[in-house]
Amino acid sequence: MSSVLYDVPGPRAVARNRVLGIVTVVVIVALLAFVIWRFAEAGQFTARKWELLSYTAVWAQIGEGLLATLRAFALAAVGSLVLGFALAIGRLSDHAWVRLPVAWITEILRAIPVLVAMMLLYYGLPVLGMRVSPYWAVVIGLVIYNGSVIAEAIRAGVASLPRGQSEAGYAVGLRKSGVMRLVLLPQAIRAMMPVIIAQLVVTLKDTALGFIITYPELLYIARQLGRNILYEAPIIPFTLVTGAIYILICMALSYVAYRVERGLKRSPKVQTANAAMAPGRVHEEGTDTQILAQQVDVDGSDRK
Repeated sequence: MSSVLYDVPGPRAVARNRVLGIVTVVVIVALLAFVIWRFAEAGQFTARKWELLSYTAVWAQIGEGLLATLRAFALAAVGSLVLGFALAIGRLSDHAWVRLPVAWITEILRAIPVLVAMMLLYYGLPVLGMRVSPYWAVVIGLVIYNGSVIAEAIRAGVASLPRGQSEAGYAVGLRKSGVMRLVLLPQAIRAMMPVIIAQLVVTLKDTALGFIITYPELLYIARQLGRNILYEAPIIPFTLVTGAIYILICMALSYVAYRVERGLKRSPKVQTANAAMAPGRVHEEGTDTQILAQQVDVDGSDRK
């Protein structure tokens, strides 16, 4: 018995996989137990180190850091998506004088580390007589890197679509802009949605780099509170709490992405497109055109 992608494992392989799975779980549990034991031996679980977390004022500061993180992430996420779409469309242009410069710009932006970009904006621009606040240095640094990565994801999604999709768009009278906007980009976005969401999660986590340029985000606040000598410098407790908050936010973002992806799959247009590109289906001449004509409402501005 075999599957489409691989042979179904036999009894020996199943038993071997179970043993490997059990061993892996045991090793991970042992490592976690060792880390917890070392923390306990170092006195990281004493009541004195965790006492600061019992004060309302401390949680208010953590809340302010969380809001600063979300403010930077919200604007950076929107900016990254806008820049990503702009760069992707430029890279897909038929004109070399547009495509080549955009390709170089995308590669350069993607090669610049986020932290380097933030430090150049915050510490480098004042040398030239221009000052940028920590907030804008964080946002711009996140946008230029993550936007270039999202652009490559969208471009790859468009390039992976069957050639018949664009040909069908031209057949029903769409221009290049109409084919891109109504046919290719929607399908590419649906296909690359997990990659785009994963990059937005990276954007959220990279806001923590802002503490290096004194942006008062969540990690910066935790670091400041963890330096309190009166409470034995509880840096580990505050780091654990901050990490838990980041995990919860990323899980919430992943859940939103899951709901969006399920909503897109339930769309009648998506089901029609999936049926059109199902494996084993024979695409006769005119079939793609008929299916596309059912999805796209062609108006006079999109016709040649």
